[in-house]
Amino acid sequence: MTKIFSEVEEKEITRTIVAMFGETMADYVDSDVIIIGAGPSGLMAGRDLAKLGIKSLIVEQNNYLGGGYWVGGYMMNPVTVRAPAQKIWDELGVPYRKITEGLYATWGPHACSKLIAAACDAGVRFLQLSKFDDLVLKNGRVSGVVINWMPVSALPRNVTCVDPIALESKIVIDASGHDSVAVKRLMDRGYIKWKGMEPMWVNGGEDLVVERTGEVFPGLIASGMSVTETHGLARMGPTFGSMLLSGRKAAQVAADKIQEIHTKPELEVSPSGL
Repeated sequence: MTKIFSEVEEKEITRTIVAMFGETMADYVDSDVIIIGAGPSGLMAGRDLAKLGIKSLIVEQNNYLGGGYWVGGYMMNPVTVRAPAQKIWDELGVPYRKITEGLYATWGPHACSKLIAAACDAGVRFLQLSKFDDLVLKNGRVSGVVINWMPVSALPRNVTCVDPIALESKIVIDASGHDSVAVKRLMDRGYIKWKGMEPMWVNGGEDLVVERTGEVFPGLIASGMSVTETHGLARMGPTFGSMLLSGRKAAQVAADKIQEIHTKPELEVSPSGL
């Protein structure tokens, strides 16, 4: 047999995987921003935040990244955006076609791959196969997330006592799509209202999802389809411009909130502690 690859022990491969995974967990158990969902809005938010030097972690329940951005509609993989979202494709180096004035299209795998690579290049870290379980809530403010292994939810009922773990952050972005898991968790407890998505209207739905992207509870920002579901907006179907622009706006809102936290004066404590 001709030797092609370097000689490496199997245990060293395992040790490397464990060490690097542990590095992510140790470093990002305290993040600036935790993003729930690695679809187009979550990836876009993470990419823009990381480019600003903001420590960003994306938690994704699937083993792959990209969400519905891999395919357009009806299991066909071309994806569309409406102007001005094609400018983001220009930034990422995604080739596309101009279909009509204001409508642009490309292949989903190409657009999705470019966005994933851009997020990774910017410094975003990921936890895949990790399912959102709950929020960390301190003094009336969202301060992190509680997660568990995704496969735990598929275990037989009599062996599902696998405790989750908590990750802390200054801001959480719910980019979990139609599930809007963090928003719904607060809704279940009566903290906020959640309306659910209205029927399709592309023009109105896309504009409003970007307009309404923002903080829905102290420390929690809704992005992408989570905005649609939270505020009862019209669905927009297989076009992704609002997802990209909503992710960008969510990143800016998060960056502004973090700046506020950093510049907020500390409370002075008297020598008596009173």
